[in-house]
Amino acid sequence: MTDILSLSVRELAQRVAQRTLSAEAVTRAYVERIEAQESALHAWKYFDAAQELSQARAVDAAGGAPGLLAGVPVAVKDVMDTADMPSGYGSPIYEAHRPVTDAAVVGAVRAAGGVVLGKTVTTEFATFKPGPTVNPRSPALSQPHTPGGSSSGSAAAVAAGMAPVAFGTQTAASIVRPASFCGIIGYKPTFGTLPTAGVKPLSPSLDTIGVLTRSVDDAAFFVGILAHREFVIEGGGRLRVGVCTTPYWDAATPAARQALTDAARLLEAAGATVADAALPDACDGLADAQSGIMNYEASLAYVPEYKTRLSGLSEPFRAVLAAGLELGGVRYAALQEQAERARRALAAVFDRFDVLLAPSAPGEAPAGLASTGDPIFSRMWTLLGNPCVNVPVGTGPVGLPVGVTVIGPRWRDDVALSAAARLEQLVGAR
Repeated sequence: MTDILSLSVRELAQRVAQRTLSAEAVTRAYVERIEAQESALHAWKYFDAAQELSQARAVDAAGGAPGLLAGVPVAVKDVMDTADMPSGYGSPIYEAHRPVTDAAVVGAVRAAGGVVLGKTVTTEFATFKPGPTVNPRSPALSQPHTPGGSSSGSAAAVAAGMAPVAFGTQTAASIVRPASFCGIIGYKPTFGTLPTAGVKPLSPSLDTIGVLTRSVDDAAFFVGILAHREFVIEGGGRLRVGVCTTPYWDAATPAARQALTDAARLLEAAGATVADAALPDACDGLADAQSGIMNYEASLAYVPEYKTRLSGLSEPFRAVLAAGLELGGVRYAALQEQAERARRALAAVFDRFDVLLAPSAPGEAPAGLASTGDPIFSRMWTLLGNPCVNVPVGTGPVGLPVGVTVIGPRWRDDVALSAAARLEQLVGAR
């Protein structure tokens, strides 16, 4: 008997398309997994088993050629609009909000035959106020640990086997960091790869849609379909790998440093050329630049809520908006110019390296649910717009996962994904 929960995204789509497995059977398997684990993990903001099964039966009953994601269950982060489910954006202000249309990527999933499993928990407007989600790697420990944010529910759902793939968004570190904390793949594509229409904006020049999955191939296959691109995972060739400690190395714990060292050694032993990659001076201060740009753009995007629903905003989010208002447009323009200079300078680094390796987070997931952790190691890559893939490499002192980020040149996501797949294979084989 087929173990549905063990099948990859690609295998699920193929079997449903070939009618050797029904979309209903696939969805039912995941529904049962959700029902068994949700009371402990709190990954879902909205979940209705009858509704999800009805979607699956409609996929099975549809005539014509099956979609490329036929029957694939997809978890949707609750900053994305769904026409048939509430979209609360992690805020009490929007508790009863019901959009009339799907976000573009959600509509694309449905058009390709995918099944929307439900809405996963997000932090408030994808910023800093945590939700109730528990890291599924930590229930056996003495206290819960954060799954990271803001894609907390999506990361937990995939890590716990409640969904084979989940949408995340990243404006600072909201895909890579939860993927690292939960020990799964997190893929932030090149900025602009997937459309953000129908996603509650936070910072339009930074907001990036990506995915959390169990394997690099799942991420490449899923995003490739939505982007109308085929990301071919190349297994051969001699990789040129740059080890990038970034300007924020002091924030890395021994576990994060060891994971980076281990990743580099594994790739080198497998034939890659590995060397230290020093970033150009133009890349200094990018974490602060990202924070300033994010705050400023948020202060513009949330004028309606700030003016009419201030009491419904958390103190951390009010602080984001206040910082953005204080920054001002002149300083914002200067920060954007700084980012452009850094992008040009980094492009020259990729003349010498195919990919860079860097820490995904300072270490393993912090204990407790009061914070989602420090985004310091992803801020600069999000600002630069490069494709990033978190690969689980090691564990920290309490046994929770620690990841490494594989960074590729802009618009060469295939290169980043191929290197990440190679690292994933080497980690699994050791």
